[in-house]
Parts: sequence; C-alpha cells; structure tokens
Amino acid sequence: MPIIRIKKRKKTFVLVIPSFEDIFNAFYAGEIIKGASMAASRLKIDILIHITNRFDHRGWLDATLLDRRYIDGIIFGDIDNDISVVEKAITRGIPTIVLNNYLEEPINCIGIDNRRSAQEVVQHLIKLGHRNIATIVGDLSTQAGKMRLEGFYDALKQSNIAVPADNIVQGDFLRTPARAAAIKLLKLKERPTAVFAASDVMAFELIDVARANNLSIPEDLSIIGFDDNPLNMNSSVRLTTVSQPLMEMGRIGVEHLKQVSNAEAPLPLKLMLPAKLIARSSTGPCLESKS
Repeated sequence: MPIIRIKKRKKTFVLVIPSFEDIFNAFYAGEIIKGASMAASRLKIDILIHITNRFDHRGWLDATLLDRRYIDGIIFGDIDNDISVVEKAITRGIPTIVLNNYLEEPINCIGIDNRRSAQEVVQHLIKLGHRNIATIVGDLSTQAGKMRLEGFYDALKQSNIAVPADNIVQGDFLRTPARAAAIKLLKLKERPTAVFAASDVMAFELIDVARANNLSIPEDLSIIGFDDNPLNMNSSVRLTTVSQPLMEMGRIGVEHLKQVSNAEAPLPLKLMLPAKLIARSSTGPCLESKS
C-alpha cells in the first residue's frame, strides 16, 4: 500500500533549550521562549519546545528532529560550547540558528558581546574607586560564562589591578552554588569591596548573604549583576546590572530562521545585539579608597 504524504500547512521549528536548575522559572529561558513564541504566532509557524539534558548532548537531536518531512528548522537556545551538535543538524540539511553565542565558524548565530559588557561592568567599579574586586563566575561551559570572566580579567589587567585567586568563585548561574560562593567571598580576610556576579540571580544571593552578615549595600559592598531580571523590581536594593535583549533574541531567531529556511538570507547569518550597563543603587564609591 503506497504511503500517503500530507503536506504540512505551516512550518515547524524546534527550540532546543538545555535544562538547568528551576528552568521553568528561569529568566533566560522564559524570555527566549516568549520572544520565539510571539514571533512564531505572528508568522504562522508552529514552534516546539524541546528541553534537553544539558550534560548528555547525544540526546539533544533524535531522528524526528532531523527529519525534514516534519521539522523545518532548529533554534538552539544555547549549545554549551558544543558546535558538533549544530553541525550534526546542518549535515542533515536542517536550517539552524544558535542563540546566546557569537561563533567564528560558518554557523548562523545571534548573541551579545559578553566580553565587552563585562569589561564595562568592571570599568564602572574601577571609576568608583574599587580595586579589590571579585566575581561570581557563571557556567564556564557556556560562551556567556566564559566571555564574562574573560572581560572581567581584561578590565583589571588594563588598569594594572591584580586579581587574588580567592576573588574568583564559581556560581554556575544557579542559586545554590552562588550562595555558597557568596559565603566564601565574604569570609575572606581581605574582603572585596565590590563583586561582579555574572547573573542577577547570583547577585541576589550575594545581596541576601551580605545582609545576613550585617553589610550595607553599597557602603560596605558594591554589587553588579547581569541580565536586568524583573526580580529586581521586588528587591529593596536596586541592582546595577547589564540589560540584554533576550526576548528580542528569541523573536529575531525565529524571524531569521524563517528567512534561512526559505533561502532568503545570505549565509552565514551573524548578529550581535546591543547590551547596556544600567547603574542603580547597589554600586557606590569605595569608602576604603577615601579613608
């Protein structure tokens, strides 16, 4: 009996998001999904959300996702620096685009300049007189985590400021390890006067630990985050942070993947979206430098 093929009425894209702690309440995932979903609805595209095991990349793409009869394109919410998983889809002829990364390889991608943004964060603290500056590092398996740490080092090196090894602590973009990192920093004999947390979620944990230790912000400790998370609206401390257009990234990802899938865009398609440092009340002059 012959197989009857039914032509799809609409395109179908898959948004692949690596899973992490509390993903369904996570600002990053929520903003990307909202932006992608709104664009897909407007463009009459079906979008499937594929939550993956981020520690086992073999399961990111199964046979169904690599079948052009059902899937017209794949949006990678991140790739944990694993370009091979994207190349696997490309080899099968599936149009792809990677978010939250800017890649040198000939792969369609949309990102922000995380390195430059982190440099601006640290330069802001240096202008306020801070010299003993620490950082709570994000997940270094992601480009964002790696580039924000490199930008931190770049800015301090440019100002000839040494970085004690103890001032670099791991937070993985997650609450629990960030809290442990904050406790470790605030117990240092030479406690830093300022901390750059590579995400707002980690910065909020630091604020909570600082207050538990009767430290005033920013008088005793200046704190900067990254993301401009809406949680900031409910915080009594207005967090200095970097705003990045995550919802726009999701929206543009869908719009451009449609162009790629229709062979309407020159390849590879690479976009760098703007990010902006927003100074609020969690940072202030270093009082130690004035004494």
